[in-house]
Amino acid sequence: MSETVTKQTEGAEAVSVRELDVLEQLLKPEVQSSLNVLVENLPKLAEMVTLLTKAYDVASTVANDKVLMNDMTHGITEFAKPIVDKAKNVAAAAVEANDRAQAETATIGLFGLLKMLKDPQVQSTFRFAQAFLDVLSERNKNAN
Repeated sequence: MSETVTKQTEGAEAVSVRELDVLEQLLKPEVQSSLNVLVENLPKLAEMVTLLTKAYDVASTVANDKVLMNDMTHGITEFAKPIVDKAKNVAAAAVEANDRAQAETATIGLFGLLKMLKDPQVQSTFRFAQAFLDVLSERNKNAN
């Protein structure tokens, strides 16, 4: 029993020491200034906390909604799949073209170049390159 009283007395002394430390801190001018700023901005802080709480609630609801998450995953997959497939196709074509170019050792002469200029793919590439350079030229003129 006397141990309990001693512990309670020690606890009360510890609390009073903590209270004195808090009071000493409150008497400092910089702490009082900070408290004044906080009190003046309490309405703004309350509004911010309310908005953050609402945002947290929405994010939490969305994150925990399995149906919505599955729908979003499915939608993103549907959107990205054609792009991924196209990128794989282009990469495979580039690898195959590189393999063919490495295997071919014949020299391309002037007449070979003239013959290649008739190819529709080459013509399309040159038209694109010309249009691209024209656009860059126009943008450089407009920027200056």
